[in-house]
Formats: sequence, C-alpha cells, structure tokens
Amino acid sequence: MLRLPFDLLAALVALGLAAEIGLAAPQRQPNIIFILADDLGYGELGCYGQKRIRTPNLDRMAAEGMRFSQCYAGSTVCAPSRCALMTGRHTGHCTVRGNALVPLRPEDVTVAGSLKKSGYATALIGKWGLGEPGTTGLPNRKGFDYFFGYLNQLHAHNYYPDYLWKNQDRFPLEGNVVKDGVASQRAQYSHDLLTREALQVVTQHRDAPFFLYLAYTIPHANNERGQVEGNGMEVPSAAPYTNQPWPQVEKNHAAMITRLDADIGKLLALLKELGLDGNTIVFFSSDNGPHKEGGHKPNFFRSGGPLRGSKRDLYEGGIRVPMIVRWPGKIRAGAVSKQVWAFWDFLPTALELARRESPPGIDGISQVATLLGKGEQKQHDFLYWEFHERGFQQAVRMGDWKAVRLKSGSQLELYDLTKDVGESRNLTEERPDVVARIEDYLKDARTPSPHWPIHP
Repeated sequence: MLRLPFDLLAALVALGLAAEIGLAAPQRQPNIIFILADDLGYGELGCYGQKRIRTPNLDRMAAEGMRFSQCYAGSTVCAPSRCALMTGRHTGHCTVRGNALVPLRPEDVTVAGSLKKSGYATALIGKWGLGEPGTTGLPNRKGFDYFFGYLNQLHAHNYYPDYLWKNQDRFPLEGNVVKDGVASQRAQYSHDLLTREALQVVTQHRDAPFFLYLAYTIPHANNERGQVEGNGMEVPSAAPYTNQPWPQVEKNHAAMITRLDADIGKLLALLKELGLDGNTIVFFSSDNGPHKEGGHKPNFFRSGGPLRGSKRDLYEGGIRVPMIVRWPGKIRAGAVSKQVWAFWDFLPTALELARRESPPGIDGISQVATLLGKGEQKQHDFLYWEFHERGFQQAVRMGDWKAVRLKSGSQLELYDLTKDVGESRNLTEERPDVVARIEDYLKDARTPSPHWPIHP
C-alpha cells in the first residue's frame, strides 16, 4: 500500500480523496497528557514504597501502566526542569537553567508548538515558569492554545491567590485577599480550580487529538506563609490525616498529596467515561526531589525513599523522580522498567507518538520503544545537569556511574548506583579511569550562556 506522511494522508481523508487513490484512513493520533507534581519526592507514592501517605489512584495507574525506577527530572529546581521538559534540551543547552525570570526565546521549539503543527489542540493548566507578561516566553506564544494558571514560581507559592492567568489576562479569584504572598481571606483553592479546568479541556477536545500539560503546584510549600505562620503546607483540610499524631505541617503535607491523587483519579475516570481511555497516553512525574520548606521535613515520610539529598541537590534525591506512564492496550500493565531517561526525552517521545519528526539539535531520545515494548531502545551515553543557585554544580550519569561536582574546579565525586543508590561511598580514588572519561565529556557538555555564567 502507498505510504504517505500522516499530515498529508489526513488532509486527503478530509477532502474525501483518500479512498479514490486506494488509501486507508489514518489511525487517530493519541491524546497526550503530562501531569507534573511540584516537589513530590521519589518515595512519596505508595507504588514507590510510601507507607503512610495514601495514593490509591496513582498506585492503580502504576498497576495499569509502566512504572520507571530510573527516570530523572530536568533539574533540581522548578523552572529549568520545566524548560528541559518542554524543549528537549538538558540544562547545559536550554535557555532557562535556573529560577531567575529568564523567558524562552522565539527560536525555542516546544512540545506544544510541535504538536500544534500536527493538528493537536494544546492546553497548559497550572504552573509555567518560562516567561513573564509581555515576553517571548508566554505560553500562548510557545504553542499553547489555552493557558490557565500561574506564570512564575513565586506567584505559585500561594494556593489562595487573588488572581490567576487566563491566557494573557488576569483572572480574578473573588474572596481571596492577599498581602505579601499570604492570603488573609481564603475562598478559592487554586489546585481545585486547576482540576476543574483540566477536566473541561478534556471534555471540550474529546473529538480530536489534544495535548494537556497539567502542571499542578502540589505539594510545593507556600514559603511566605511558612515564614509568617510556621506552616506553609497550604490545604483546605488535613483530611484524611486530621487525627494522626503527627505535626500539623506533616498532616497538611500528606493531605495535599492525597488531594492530588484524588484529582488525578477524577481525570482518569473522565477519560474512561468519555471513551478516550484507549487512545490517551498519560504521563505522571515530579519536577524535582522533595522540598524542606514551609516547615515540612522530608525525613518524616522518607520522602526521598532510599536516595540521598532533596530539592536543590544534584544527588539522586534531588533529581531522580517518580515516573508512571499509562496507555491501556498499548503499554503493558504492571510493568516496572529500569530504563534510564530524563525530562528532555519527553519532547521526542511525544512527537514520535504523534508521528512527527523531532527538531534538530535536541538532547532527548524517544522512549517509545521502551513504552510500547517494540524495537530496540536507543540509550544515552551521558545525562547531564548543572545548577546555579549554589555557585556552579554539575552532575553526570554515565551508564551506572554517577558523578557530582559541588563547586567549579573541585574534584568529582563518583558513585556506583548499582551497588550504592544512596551515594554514600565516593569511588573517585578507586576508579580514576571512569573519572577521566566523565571529565573528558564535561569539556563539551555545555554551551556558554550570558544568563548562566560559571561562578566559582
């Protein structure tokens, strides 16, 4: 049978010409949903070993899909991690490499922009962090047809803001009164509004392919409220943990995660109700490791699981994150994969699912072969991270080896993750051959950036 590019074949079908020249109608492209939690630790879901926080819907999502044990965020803090996710470039190459308010450039290709060219309706619900009002990095200028949520991470600290953004306009939230980032009157909880909008997007676009980027802010702390009241874990109720003999801040933290889980359950139920379940691939992950902000202590729930470090560390606890992917009938249910991949792999993965080629110059590799269990999965020789909020730090994963540099010019620390996932034994002196290979890679791992110079 004659094979044509999907876009051309779809156009012929629309014109009623495909049958006349012996072509079958193309299979509809899958809907793609990426759900991103904010500061959720590797060990905070039941399916990743959590014992006290209830996450039945995400646990069921893992049982019905594929759970990854070695997936990595784009960075150890918010904005650069999201930049890597959206652009397919790691933090040595992407435009936004830290939490300063640097916008995406006009030439930065995004997942949303690429999928839009393939006929997808595109929506961002939640936290963006890659462009301020009037800049080239606004969501609607980077491929999203619809945006509802927060533009920057500071505004997103507050779960009871007096406004959110709807496309490029402020959307007032009546009943919320805010001063210095803290609400004195609390009527509308932003997370609930994000869920409402996400469900509306799915319902509205049920008849054509859509990409929904659902970037929740749970369980990030309201740092400003934490500084004033000592408890920055902002949630309407501590249920179902109200009667637990825990500090109030930890009850709230657990309640936030369970609330997140419940709303993801609503989304998955809606997909089934609308008959979209079998043609929708859903990704779930977190933008970095667990925080120690707003009074929360990550050791209380062992939020990082067996991993060393937390948010703002380049040890595994700061960058290794939960990743669950579900697509009934396509992804094997109950699968657990050790495939090593990172956020910059999402762009080429999404584009292959949409039957579109990836743009040149990205760092990502499509993970479709692993997800669908078909073909040979291409592997990364190296994964790279850099972090600018504590001077200049770097991390590299090469096979099962992990290297961390805590400051510019210092010696690399080296760990064997197969035997030491907690990164407790530095093997730099014992394996100079491995260190030398990683050092050689680091010579060309990054491109200079005026916004992100190397500071000693």
